[in-house]
Amino acid sequence: MDTLLTVDNLQVAFNTDDGEIVGVENVGFNIKKGEVLCIVGESGCGKSVTALSLMGLLGKNGFIKQGDAFFDGHDLRSLSSEEMRKLRGNRFSMIFQEPMTSLNPVLTVGRQLLEPVELHLGLKGEAAKKLCIEWLEKVGIPRPEKVFSDYPGTLSGGMRQRVMIAMAMICSPSLLIADEPTTALDVTIQSQILDLMEELRLESESSILLITHDLGVVAETADRVLVMYAGQVVEEADVFELFENPQHPYTKGLLASIPNVSDDFTERLKSIPGNVPSLQNMPKGCRFCERCSFSMDVCKTEVPPLFDVFPNHKMRCWLGDNK
Repeated sequence: MDTLLTVDNLQVAFNTDDGEIVGVENVGFNIKKGEVLCIVGESGCGKSVTALSLMGLLGKNGFIKQGDAFFDGHDLRSLSSEEMRKLRGNRFSMIFQEPMTSLNPVLTVGRQLLEPVELHLGLKGEAAKKLCIEWLEKVGIPRPEKVFSDYPGTLSGGMRQRVMIAMAMICSPSLLIADEPTTALDVTIQSQILDLMEELRLESESSILLITHDLGVVAETADRVLVMYAGQVVEEADVFELFENPQHPYTKGLLASIPNVSDDFTERLKSIPGNVPSLQNMPKGCRFCERCSFSMDVCKTEVPPLFDVFPNHKMRCWLGDNK
């Protein structure tokens, strides 16, 4: 498969009252056409910041400090604001984590759906409205003509998320970035949303960059997985390889903490001891060393590179130096 997106040595920083803080460091990955890549990790690890940097939506205090990002032949870092606007929502688009804050409460659903259609597809009037209603129906919204005229606040969380998916997919983007698209939804709606995204991906032959902290979602949807910790990629592998043969101590800890139906429920769930280090006070060496039961002297003083531990399987750990 051809490569659609290439990210290399991405470093994202923010200007704060306490000075410059690096939120994402040395992140690199590829996404092939038609592939689903999941970025997994706990809150604050840099998943969403990575995605927002690619979309050019870091805000006034955030900036890409170094690294490269190429999307289907376009150097994203060299594009002007106007050139980025032509791509964003058209060639690649994003489903945001919280649809209530992402949808404008004072504009109708229809008005917000019409914007990308008019801007990127050049449709107007009844033709544009017809396409919007078709997409509302396609994402499983009942009475789409009525919802077209409704305001977001009148819809349930699941319905708002479906509207967000329709907005993101209506221009048939090559890449869909989904940031925690099932957060705060009940399990039934969560499954429906994931099935819908997969159905639309197959229909439009899109690639998906899925950001989540839910390993169950990863197992169900991913082709490949990036595990992030404290702003860095610590492991990368095929989804089957990652679950069957995890290598990084952090990944092993995440997988061990998942409840299993065969577990003895009289025992406490396993957890990773300690806390994620502060962005203002990162360890000198490995960022996971203070929580790792395999920590060695080298871990405390030197940053490990991404080792190729197996074919198409990498991990950022000095244990990988012996593979």
